[in-house]
Amino acid sequence: MRTLIATAFVSLDGVVEGPGGEPGYRNSGWTFNGIEFDEAAYELKGREQGEATAMMMGRASYQAFSPVWPDMTVEFAGYNAMPKYVVSTTLRDEDLVGNWGETTILRSLDDVAKLKETEGGPIIVHGSAELNRNLADAGLIDRYHLLLFPVLLGAGKKLFSDTDKDKQSLKLVESEAYGNGVQKLVYDVIR
Repeated sequence: MRTLIATAFVSLDGVVEGPGGEPGYRNSGWTFNGIEFDEAAYELKGREQGEATAMMMGRASYQAFSPVWPDMTVEFAGYNAMPKYVVSTTLRDEDLVGNWGETTILRSLDDVAKLKETEGGPIIVHGSAELNRNLADAGLIDRYHLLLFPVLLGAGKKLFSDTDKDKQSLKLVESEAYGNGVQKLVYDVIR
C-alpha cells in the first residue's frame, strides 16, 4: 500500500492559504514576509522530492502550479519528473498542460483509495486545502509533513477540517525548531 503524505506550510492557527505570494489573499506571502530565511528549515522540502514517487493535488492547485512549476527545472526537478494525479470532478483531459509529464485525473476519493492500493512509493499532496480536508475526513492521509510558522493569520483556508468526527491520533516521528521560529513537524496518522 502506498503512503499518502500531506505537506504544507501552515500558520499556528492552521491557515495554509497564500504562503508563497499567491494573489487574492490578504496575507499572501506570509512564509517570507517578516520571517528571517533559514535554509535549514526547508530541508524537508528537498527531501520530499527525493522520497516521493508521485504528486497529488486538487484542481485549483493544479491550475496554479502547472503554468509555473514545469519551467522551474532547478527548484522542482524531482516534482516535475514524477507522475501527477489531480483529483477533480470538473477538470478535463484537454485542460492538462503538455509539458509537465504524466498526469492522471482522479474523479473521486474512491479513486484515490484505489491508487493507494497500487504498487509504488509515497504520494505527496501539495497545496490543495480542500482536498487535504476531504482526504483526512475519509481516512486516506497517512502522514503529515508540516512546516509550522510563528504567525497567526485568522481568516484563510485551513488545513484541517472542522467536521464533527471521532478523535484522530497522530504520532510525532520527527521534529525540529529553527532560529527563525519555524518548526518542522512530521506526524504519522495512527489507525
